[in-house]
Amino acid sequence: MSASTVSITANPASARRRPVLLADKKSNHPNVELFPAENGANADDRANVSGNSKDLSHHSIRGGGGEAKDLAAVKKALGNSTISPRRARKVAPRAEKPRWLTVVSIFGKNFVLLVVLLGLVQLVRRLSMSSPESAAEFTDFEGRIAEVEGLLKKTSMMIQVQVDVVDKKLENEIDGLRKELSKRIEDRSLMMRTDLKKLEAKTEVMEKSLSELKEGNWLSKQEFEKFVEEFMKGKGVVGDQSDVSLDAVKAYARDVVLKEIEKHAADGLGRVDYALSFGGGMVVKHSEPYLVGKRSIWSTISNRHDFHSDADKMLKPSFGEPGQCFPLKGSSGYVQVRLRTKIVPEAITLEHVAKSVAYDRSSAPKDCRVSGWLHQGHADSAAVDTEKMFLLAEFMYDLEKSNAQTFNVMDLTASGLIDTVRLDFTSNHGSPTHTCIYRLRVHGHEPESEALLAIQS
Repeated sequence: MSASTVSITANPASARRRPVLLADKKSNHPNVELFPAENGANADDRANVSGNSKDLSHHSIRGGGGEAKDLAAVKKALGNSTISPRRARKVAPRAEKPRWLTVVSIFGKNFVLLVVLLGLVQLVRRLSMSSPESAAEFTDFEGRIAEVEGLLKKTSMMIQVQVDVVDKKLENEIDGLRKELSKRIEDRSLMMRTDLKKLEAKTEVMEKSLSELKEGNWLSKQEFEKFVEEFMKGKGVVGDQSDVSLDAVKAYARDVVLKEIEKHAADGLGRVDYALSFGGGMVVKHSEPYLVGKRSIWSTISNRHDFHSDADKMLKPSFGEPGQCFPLKGSSGYVQVRLRTKIVPEAITLEHVAKSVAYDRSSAPKDCRVSGWLHQGHADSAAVDTEKMFLLAEFMYDLEKSNAQTFNVMDLTASGLIDTVRLDFTSNHGSPTHTCIYRLRVHGHEPESEALLAIQS
C-alpha cells in the first residue's frame, strides 16, 4: 500500500461495530469497494477523519482477490499511525422560522402550482381548438348550449305569461272582493245610521216621557203616608207593618183603581156639577156668538133674549166629540151661567176637545177669569150686582195637559153662597175668528139649612 492511512474506530462492547475508512485523495487502491453498513449502525458512532481524508462511514471495505491481505495491511498501518482522530464537531441547533413565513411559503408554492395548472389547461384548450374534429365537437356543443338557452328562454316566457295571467286573475278577484267589501261596509253603515236614527228617536221619546213624568203630579210624602194609613185602617192592621203582604197591597190598590174608574165614569170627574143643563143650570147671557151667514137672525134673537138657543151646549156633556161646542166671536168674550141652586163654590172645570181627536185646538180659551155672586132679583134677570161679585179663580188653560182641567177656588173662606158665575176669557190659543167653549162646570156643596139662614141674615 502506498502512502495512505486507514483508521478504524470501534464502538464500545455494548455498541455494534461500524468500520470507517479514511483514505487519501491520491489513494491508488483500485480494488477497494464501498458498500453500506449494516442496519443496526448508530449515527453517533461516526469516525472523524483528519487532513484531506473523506468520511466513509456506513460503508465496509471490500477488496478484490487480496481482501485479507489488504485488511491486514490496513490494520498494521493503523497501529503505526501517529495521526490523532479529529474531535466530533458539535452541530448548532437551527433557529425555527416564524409561522407567518411558513404560511407565506406554503401559499406561494400553491400559487405557483395553480399557475402551472392554468397554463396546462390553456395549452390543452389551444391544442383541442386547433384540430378540426375538436372544433366540430365544440361547435356541436355550442349548438346544444344554444338550444338549451332557447328552451330556457321559451320556458321563461311561458312562465312569465302564466304569471301575468295569474296576476290578472288575482287582481280581478281582489277588485271584486274589494267592491263587495265596500258594498257590505256601506250597507252596514246605512243600517247603523238607520238604527242610530231610530235610537235617537227613541231617546227623544224617552226624554219627553221623562220630562212629562217629572212634570206630572206624583204623590207627595204626605199623600203616600195617608194612603198607607188608610190601607192599614182598611185592613185592620195596627202597629207593625211587616205583617202586611204584597198580595194585600195589590188588592187594596186594585180597589182604589176601581173606585177611580167609577168616579171618572160618573161624568168623567166624579164631582157634582151644579151648572149642568140637565140638572137645572142655564146660560143667561154671553158675548156675540160666531154664526157664519146668520148675523140677522142673531140680531133678531138678541133683541128678545141675551143668549142663543144653542148656548146650553156649554153646559152639556160633549163626550169628547169634536165640534160639539158653542163658538163665541173673536178671541175674547164671556159667558154668564145661573146654577141650579145656591152653593159654596169649591172648584171650576173648563173642558175642551181632546188632543188625540181634535182637528184644530187653536180655538181653545187661554187666559180666563171666573167670578161668582148671589143673585138678588127676578129669576130671569141677568143684571149683575158688581158690589156683591167676588173672584173665584184665575187661570190659564194649558193644551199640553188634560182636556178637562179643574182649578180650585182661590179662597174658600172668603167665598160665600153663590148661584151665578161668569167666565171671562181675554185670549185664546191662536184662532182670530172665534173661541169654542165645550163645557163649563162648577163644583161645590150645598150648605145646611141653618148655616144658609145665618149667611142670608
